[in-house]
Amino acid sequence: MTIGHHHKIPKKSALSKILIDITRLVYRRLKGKLPTGIDRVSLEYIAHYAPQSRAVLSLGPFNAALSKQDSAKLFAALSDRTLPFTALGLGAIVKAFLWRWVMRDADIRGSYFFNTGHMGLEDKNYAWSLRRRGARPIVVIHDLIPVTHPEYCRPGERERHVTRMRCAINISAGIVANSQHTLNVLEDFGRRHRMPLPPCLVALLAGGIPEHALDARPITAPYFVILGTIEPRKNHWMLLQIWRRLVETMGKSAPKLVVIGQRGWECENVVDLLERTTQLKQSVIELPSCSDQQLATYLHHAQALLFPSFAEGYGMPVTEALSIGVPVIASDLAVFREIAGDVPDYIEPLDGKRWQDVIAAYTSPQSTARAAQLHRINTFRPSTWEQHFLAVDQFLLRLEQGHR
Repeated sequence: MTIGHHHKIPKKSALSKILIDITRLVYRRLKGKLPTGIDRVSLEYIAHYAPQSRAVLSLGPFNAALSKQDSAKLFAALSDRTLPFTALGLGAIVKAFLWRWVMRDADIRGSYFFNTGHMGLEDKNYAWSLRRRGARPIVVIHDLIPVTHPEYCRPGERERHVTRMRCAINISAGIVANSQHTLNVLEDFGRRHRMPLPPCLVALLAGGIPEHALDARPITAPYFVILGTIEPRKNHWMLLQIWRRLVETMGKSAPKLVVIGQRGWECENVVDLLERTTQLKQSVIELPSCSDQQLATYLHHAQALLFPSFAEGYGMPVTEALSIGVPVIASDLAVFREIAGDVPDYIEPLDGKRWQDVIAAYTSPQSTARAAQLHRINTFRPSTWEQHFLAVDQFLLRLEQGHR
């Protein structure tokens, strides 16, 4: 998604020198990948801090900070996917690692250096060249899923993420956790590894649904949306099995399912269902690439957002749906209850029968369960990016005062 937020930059000396590692964003943009939830958070940090910050590209322990001018160009191109990027991105990498635009020590000393995407932390010497010159890393922790649920991740990812978390704890002047749940898991990690944590802040995330004029309802029949990369953790497989049963039992009155998200890793069983199951051909719509306008429209008109994940670090689509008045049916996860309270209908992720019954109930225009949640949504107060960055800015000021 593109960025549609504008943040007021506090005019404080403590916040006058900001560095932002954009390596992950540049890498994924050059690979032609659409932004994930983590990427969208990183883009919000650029939107907030860009006027006073410089971009950093990292390779292991080595980091190169770009000039103000080159940083501004990269920030703008990363934030607007309509702008050409390949030549600019490759050019920035060449410039950075020829060391032509290395900042002076005086410009680095005392600066806060944000890593908002976990990338690079798998090297225990991450940012060594900046840290030895006085930069103070601030690491945003999104989740510890590869550590707590390695069965849903790529082989070797648990070991890499353990290194990332150990590195974050070791090098950070401060850590920003996206939820109390994430901080609790990180604190448990620190205890098990006998590593005391640096100062930490919990700053909830906001959504990123753009304020576009909505298009007309895209599907006449009742439909549901599942939003996110197709991967084992997201539990698409169970949902598609449920949809096959809904079609078998409800026939033409069965609701549609809109699957919004790119195909990820080890999702062959889901792909087989999508491509080969006769009952799903007319009932499931896959949208691997979806514009902001399309996403907002599909979500707005849905019976509900479905979120049957086995594990999540946050779950931005939950707050995004609720913030625009769309009901949510989600797995009963601690982080969802933290960010959404009792508003959604919660179901255990393996209780297929319950999922099928609730989806069928929500399909009816006279659904009392859906009407009850629509009433509860009126009490939902989503976090905003303004609140998030006010908390982060105050956190930096406290760190600055303690550093003096």
